[in-house]
Amino acid sequence: MENKTEKAINILRCSYIKLNRIPKKSDFDDATVCLIKQVLGPWPRALEKAGLKENVKISAKEKSKLKRERIKKRNKRSNNENT
Repeated sequence: MENKTEKAINILRCSYIKLNRIPKKSDFDDATVCLIKQVLGPWPRALEKAGLKENVKISAKEKSKLKRERIKKRNKRSNNENT
């Protein structure tokens, strides 16, 4: 008998094979989504734990750099619109 974690992972993996793509929450009924998230955590983490999505960890320094770049682009865009 499989435990809840194995069941949730199997549901995701079988859906991946059946759909031929990474499954979305909308591919499941509410009860199944609830089970998966309850056992495996938020949807992106659940996909990672099922081996369907690469675990991407970004350092705090890299996050700050990306945020500064986004703000710089946004400010540049708004300055161009105002001229």
